[in-house]
Amino acid sequence: MEMKKGHMTHDTRTRDNAALEVSIGKLRLKNPVILASGTAGFGKEIKDLIDINKLGAIVTKTITLNKREGNPPPRIVETPSGLLNSIGLDNDGLKDFCFKKVPHLERLKIPVIVSIAGDSTEEFLKLTRELSKIKCVKALEINLSCPNVIHKGTKCRFLAQDKIAVRKIIKKIRKTTSLTLIAKLSPNVTDIGAIAKEAQKAGSDAISLINTYPGMLVDTDTMKPKLGNITGGLSGPAIKPLALKCVWDVYNTVKIPVIGMGGIMDWRDAIEFILSGASAVQVGTANFINPRAPLEIIKGIKEYLGKRKIKSIKSLVGKLRT
Repeated sequence: MEMKKGHMTHDTRTRDNAALEVSIGKLRLKNPVILASGTAGFGKEIKDLIDINKLGAIVTKTITLNKREGNPPPRIVETPSGLLNSIGLDNDGLKDFCFKKVPHLERLKIPVIVSIAGDSTEEFLKLTRELSKIKCVKALEINLSCPNVIHKGTKCRFLAQDKIAVRKIIKKIRKTTSLTLIAKLSPNVTDIGAIAKEAQKAGSDAISLINTYPGMLVDTDTMKPKLGNITGGLSGPAIKPLALKCVWDVYNTVKIPVIGMGGIMDWRDAIEFILSGASAVQVGTANFINPRAPLEIIKGIKEYLGKRKIKSIKSLVGKLRT
C-alpha cells in the first residue's frame, strides 16, 4: 500500500508502538514511561494537562492504612538543580483511597500501580490484602525508603537500609498477593545491590530506585531551616548521576527488572537510565516544571529508536559500551 505524505500505515504504527513495549512482572506497558509516585497525586491533578492514558503506567501517591497528617510546613523548597520536599506521606488513608480515588483510577486505560507504606509489617499486609481486591490495581510499589518518616521494628532509619527487614516484609507480602510487587529502595545504603538481591530472593518482581537523598536548606536572613521538618528529600537533576550509579549497580546484581528514576527531565535522561540497566523509568520532579514532560519523553525515545533503526527499547537495557 502506498503511504500518503504525513501519514503512516497501520503496520508502521503497530511496529513503532511495539518497539516501546516493556514487561515488569505481570505488567505489560505500552511504553517505558511511568508517572512517579507523589508528583501527580492519583492522576486527577494532572489529567487536565496531559492525556494520562498515553503513558506506560501511573504510580499513585503513597497511601498508608490510616490517615496521616504529614510533616509541618513549609514542605517543599526549590534548590539549585533540584527540589527538597518533606511531605511526610501525608494522605487520607486506605478507606478514603477506596471510596474517593479508586473510581477515578478505574477509568484509566493504563496499569495502576499503588504505592504503599506502613509503620509495621501488619500494616503493609492489611494494605496488600485490601488493595488486591480492587480490579484496577495491577501492582504494588512497596515504599521502603521514604526519608521523611521513621519506621518501627528496625534499627535503621529506613526499612530499605535493613536487608533482613526488606527480605522479611517482601516475603510476607509476596505470600499475601499475586499482584506484581515492586520494591522501592533507598540510595542511602552502603551496598544497594545487596539490598536489591534480598528483595529479589523474597519474591519482588522488580526494583524501583532511587528514592530521594536526605538534605536541608537554611535561610540566612531568619537563620532557620527552610523546611518545617528541618530536613527533607532531594530530587531532580542534582541527583541524576547518583541515581544512574545505583541503577547500574542493581542491574548488574539482580535478574529482575529495574525501574529507574532520579532527575529524569527529558528523553536523553531516560535513555541514560535505560542504557544503565532500567527496563522502565519514572518521571517525578519534571512534572512540577513541565507537566507534558512524560509525553515529550515518550516521543523523544520513539524518535531515538527510529533514527538508530532500533527495533525494541528492550534491546537497549544495560547496553552501555564500556
